[in-house]
Amino acid sequence: MTSHGCSHGCSQEDGNLEEQTLQARMRDIGMKLLVLSGKGGVGKSTVAANLAMALAMKGYKVGLLDVDVHGPSIPRLMGLEGQRVQADGPELIPLEVTENLKVMSVGFLLDSAADPVIWRGPMKYSIIRQFLADVDWGKLDYLVVDAPPGTGDEPLAVAQLVGQPAGAVIVTTPQELAIADVRRSVSFCRSVGLPVLGIIENMSSYACPHCGGTLDLFKTGGGERLAQEMQVPMLGKIPFDPQTVSSGDSGQPLVQCFAESAAAKAFAPIVAAVSQPRSAAVPVTITERKDSSMKIAIPMADGRLCMHFGHCEQFALVEVDEASKKTLKTTHLTPPPHEPGLLPRWLQEQGATVIIAGGMGQRAQGLFAQNQIKVVTGAPAETPDVLVADYLAGTLQLGSNTCDH
Repeated sequence: MTSHGCSHGCSQEDGNLEEQTLQARMRDIGMKLLVLSGKGGVGKSTVAANLAMALAMKGYKVGLLDVDVHGPSIPRLMGLEGQRVQADGPELIPLEVTENLKVMSVGFLLDSAADPVIWRGPMKYSIIRQFLADVDWGKLDYLVVDAPPGTGDEPLAVAQLVGQPAGAVIVTTPQELAIADVRRSVSFCRSVGLPVLGIIENMSSYACPHCGGTLDLFKTGGGERLAQEMQVPMLGKIPFDPQTVSSGDSGQPLVQCFAESAAAKAFAPIVAAVSQPRSAAVPVTITERKDSSMKIAIPMADGRLCMHFGHCEQFALVEVDEASKKTLKTTHLTPPPHEPGLLPRWLQEQGATVIIAGGMGQRAQGLFAQNQIKVVTGAPAETPDVLVADYLAGTLQLGSNTCDH
């Protein structure tokens, strides 16, 4: 099979070694929990920090990874501001908060909290991959990942890299403005094959520390209605509590320093749900196809895979039977003129469910995911029949996506 190289001098062997290192590291982690939100300001980082600490307090070995490269909040929330990450040879050493909880954040790489982070998609992908592959987490029961809001480069990179088992915990506030954005997060997870473990409604109500009464600041029940609409579990409702602000400023998670508060107690059912076996705790709704057929798109030039998918001469659209692993039909299509975002929509209209590519940028991968097309990158410049046969057999040799553009 033809080796896949790139202009950066990488080889398929290098890519395979990097991939093996990443997979070996991920195999040492029992469950990856991606904490996501459709918009900022819903308290996602606070939820991630408290969820990680609550799991650690239950005796689980936990890692907390902050990949919000533009606004890392975890160092402040965990009392680690100003700390710098240490290295042991090629490995990065996470900071220990307790015996059971280790933390890594992009914030540990910055000289000061005021430093802006101006990175493009490929750089973000590289740092997230490094955090997952090169950080010496050791053996963990859980890795809690605090992803930035939205459905952009960082959540996509984590979803593609962490492997299985993994699941999304989606945070919202009750008002409709937040709910609309979170709805897109659920759709994003389904597009990239990431099971949604459930929805948390944060700031569900105001818990008065004096009288114990509650007041609906942003209405209530929006998260519950969304969970019913999208057919995903409702994990819990966390009231707004003034002690949440105090704990964040002091660098101690709420569940640790104000364990008897209403907000801290609200994490108990959430921890119980995500720490159960997935089959028992989080039934995942999957849209079933009526048959086992699927269509695989392959960008081509001179009869082989074209490394620059956006400028290929043709697409081979190969219809296969997934169950029997047989090719049913191959159609060669001329793509429309290259415009940003056009090819994913066009291929989705042709019925494509998978695209096999050489290198592809993170933004493009996100657009394919939004159009419910699975992306396979790092493929060699082979003919469509060889690529499809190897893909169906699970033997397709992939290099790293270092030709990201």
